[in-house]
Formats: sequence, structure tokens, C-alpha cells
Amino acid sequence: MVNLSKGQKIDLTKTNPGLTKILVGLGWDINKYDGGSDFDLDAAAFLLNAEGKAASEADFVFYNNKEHSSGSVIHMGDNKTGEGEGDDEVINIDLSKVPANVEKIDFTVTIFEAEERNQNFGQVNNSYIRVLNQENGEELIHFDLGEDFSIETAVVVAELYRHNGEWKFNAIGSGFAGGLAALCRNFGLDA
Repeated sequence: MVNLSKGQKIDLTKTNPGLTKILVGLGWDINKYDGGSDFDLDAAAFLLNAEGKAASEADFVFYNNKEHSSGSVIHMGDNKTGEGEGDDEVINIDLSKVPANVEKIDFTVTIFEAEERNQNFGQVNNSYIRVLNQENGEELIHFDLGEDFSIETAVVVAELYRHNGEWKFNAIGSGFAGGLAALCRNFGLDA
């Protein structure tokens, strides 16, 4: 298993020949919030072209659109509180089914109703993303986001991308103010 730092890139399929089915787990804890509302973080995946844009809303996989039409990306359900150990939300990926026009899959986390609930990523800690081999449960990659967020309400956590016929993983950890709407605009969608 490889622990990555922000900005690091690593081969995924080249170093794991034959790997097609992976599980992407995202987890987090809430550290300094007592506002009375649940703290509901939502993981999502954006399937993007070479320019980093989604062709349509169908390429945005999240709790209200759990499965991409290709069957390549499946969101396993919404966790509304982040309670408990382990992954809070999981996205299954079948790399062999990713459409040819999709060059990148970006994984994001947003805070549901962040502005109304006065919540931001400065109140979140122990957040991470990890990639596991679906077949045997082996953890291949782990990236801890760290604590360098304050007012952000959305984060592009990491990206899978094609490179010379192989898939690589990029630990991004880039925050946005403006929540899901800002993310969607970034990826070429109307929020």
C-alpha cells in the first residue's frame, strides 16, 4: 500500500497488472461543530474528457444518480452523518467499462447545505481517500487530505486518469468555496 502526499501521482494499473475492478472509499470525522445540524458530506465522481469537462449531467455520479450508464462507476449510497469507523461512502469502479471518451474520473466531497448549516471543511478532520482492489480487498493507495482547509465547502480529492493506456492516480486535495455549484461549473455543468 502506498501513502501519497498532495500533488503526488502514481501508477495504478501498470503496477497492478490485470486490475480492472477497484473500490474507492472516502472517510472523514467532524471535529469542531456543535450547530445542532447533521454534518452530511457527499462523495461524488465526475467522468471527464481530456479537457477536464463532463459531457452531460449523466457523467456526474452521486447519491441521486448512483450509476453511470456504462456501468463503470457506481455510488454505493449516501451516509448522512459520517458516524462510525471505516469508509463513509464508497464508489465502485470498473476500469474496463469506462467509455473511451472519458480520460479522467475526479472524486469530490461536498458538504450538503453547507451555507444554511454554517459548515465548512475547516470543521472536518481525518479525511482520506483510498483505493482497494475489489477482488481481494487489498488497499493499494491511501491519501490523507490533511487539515489545510478553512472556509471551503467542496474538495476535489483525487483523480484517476489515463496515461499511455494505463490508469494513474493523482492526489489533488484542492478546495473550493461555493459548494457543489462551484464544482459543477468547474467541470462544465450547470449547477
